[in-house]
Amino acid sequence: MTSNFVAQDEQFEEKVRKSFARQRAMETLGITLEKIEPGRIELRMPYNEAYTQQHGFLHAGIVSTALDSACGYAAFSLMPKEAAVLSIEYKINLLAPAKGDSFIFTGRVLKAGKTVSVCLSEAYSENSGERKLIAQMTGTMMTVIGREGVDQ
Repeated sequence: MTSNFVAQDEQFEEKVRKSFARQRAMETLGITLEKIEPGRIELRMPYNEAYTQQHGFLHAGIVSTALDSACGYAAFSLMPKEAAVLSIEYKINLLAPAKGDSFIFTGRVLKAGKTVSVCLSEAYSENSGERKLIAQMTGTMMTVIGREGVDQ
C-alpha cells in the first residue's frame, strides 16, 4: 500500500484513528482500522453470522457501510486539520457473494479537491489465506469546515 498524496495535517494518522474510534457502527460490526497512509486506508472485519443475509453471505448493506467508511477515511486523511468529512454520493458494484473467514476493505483517493474528493474502495473476502474481490465502490466525499454539529 503506497500513496502518492501528501497529507495537509502532519497528525493525519492520529486524527483518522480518533475519528474512527468514535464510529459506533464500525465498533458494532467488529471492523478495525488496519493501515493508514495519506489517501489510503485498509479496514478488516471478521465473518459474523449476525450480519448475513438469507444465503449466509455478508449482507450488501454491511459491505456498503464498510466501503463508505474506507472511502471517507481515505479522503479525511488528506483534509486540513480543522476539517471533517461527510459522504455525498456513492455507487457500489457487488461482484461476487461476500463469503469468507474475514473481509478487507481498502479505500484510496483518486482525486483530492478542496471541497470534494473522489475515492475508490474495494472489498475482498479472505478464505484460507486467499483474497477475492467481492465489491467495488466509487464515492464522493465532502470536506466540511466550520459546520455546527459536524466535528472531526
